[in-house]
Amino acid sequence: MSKTKTLFVCQQCGSSAVKWMGKCPSCGAWNSFVEEVIEKSKANTPQQGIKDGEIVALDSLNPEALTRLVTPDEELNRVLGGGIVPGSVILLGGEPGIGKSTILLQLALECKGIKLLYVSGEESLNQVKLRANRVGLTNPDCFIVAETVLENILEAGKKVAPEIIIIDSIQTVSSVELDSAPGSVPQIRESTAGLIQYAKKNHIAVFLIGHITKEGYIAGPKILEHMVDTVLYFEGDRHYNYRILRTMKNRFGSVAEIGIYEMGDKGLIPIKNPSEILLTARTQALSGISIAATLEGIRPMLIEIQALVSPSPYSTPQRTTTGYDAKRLSMLLAVLEKRCGMRINIYDVFLNIAGGLKVEEPAIDLAVIASLASSYHDMTIPLDTCFAGEIGLSGEIRPVNQIETRISEAEKLGFKTFYLSSYNKKSITRKYDSIKLIFEDTVENLLGQIFG
Repeated sequence: MSKTKTLFVCQQCGSSAVKWMGKCPSCGAWNSFVEEVIEKSKANTPQQGIKDGEIVALDSLNPEALTRLVTPDEELNRVLGGGIVPGSVILLGGEPGIGKSTILLQLALECKGIKLLYVSGEESLNQVKLRANRVGLTNPDCFIVAETVLENILEAGKKVAPEIIIIDSIQTVSSVELDSAPGSVPQIRESTAGLIQYAKKNHIAVFLIGHITKEGYIAGPKILEHMVDTVLYFEGDRHYNYRILRTMKNRFGSVAEIGIYEMGDKGLIPIKNPSEILLTARTQALSGISIAATLEGIRPMLIEIQALVSPSPYSTPQRTTTGYDAKRLSMLLAVLEKRCGMRINIYDVFLNIAGGLKVEEPAIDLAVIASLASSYHDMTIPLDTCFAGEIGLSGEIRPVNQIETRISEAEKLGFKTFYLSSYNKKSITRKYDSIKLIFEDTVENLLGQIFG
């Protein structure tokens, strides 16, 4: 039986050494050596998914045999593209305490009739049961094990034969073939590779919970995100109850979808109609507030834009944003100053997306412009008014995609006026009786229409 051979390889220049070195003698980089497997022992080498010489024609395969596992969580189904694909490996990242373990534990307890294995590397079995009691769900088909050794996890999978395996978390899993500590780059890479081979061979879906660094990236090698099939980020402001499940990579579906949850006393509650939750119930119109019709994937949402433009007591005015790109705000302020004659360069500007959301879609530019102008002139925008449009540098209002979906969402929630680009006229194929569409081509004309 041959022994597993390892070398320490510099991650900067590729130089190798038989022992760890603090400084690379080739490139001079510090702390760049990590242990890598050069040759595995034959007894522990995982079997491949196909036998040697088994080559088949692509047309002879039947992908319909791998039917998706539809979970009771509609938001998760939407984000994954319609359900869980058997044999897929899904990486879930997020800040500490945001709810990563909670959402997957709820998934394990809600999927009755689907055998699951929950592997806890950070909590004892009684602690997992305590969290399950708080959620208030039970599932006789859910099995749990407290284990951090990769080989023992794979052996437990063979005994249980589950359809879904949940690993909490991948940073705690280690292989006995490596001497490095759990959470190191080689251990994360080798553990993930072993789980991927096991998942593909046995058609078992695997969820991996990943810690993130202080920069907001998943801890471990960047290749980890390339190895898995789907990368999800669970994000949200801890000062709000809302959480967003966002797709960053998906080999089996769109990456534009999001799922929205509300954190309650008994876990995470999926929100089917986020527009009604994200809009503040205002009884009177206030300056600096407008409503934008945005789109996340195929889901339309109406969100509230809040702006405050106030004279600056300092020589350099402040530009502060929450949930919006600061560079995009600077561009829109320049458009207002150049094209509309508003001297915003001597004012402090604060912009906030209500509800703790982070929105990057350019279609909310029109609502942002309206909020800034409303606060600047201290004039209100009617409560039943909605906006959708992208702003160009010359001050023109550019069209946005799927405009009819946005209008229908605003009409459903009782809005009476909808401002949009005049270039979107040809995209509208139906008549709207209960909502008035106002087409504008420039920002100057829009502000003149609203504020006179």
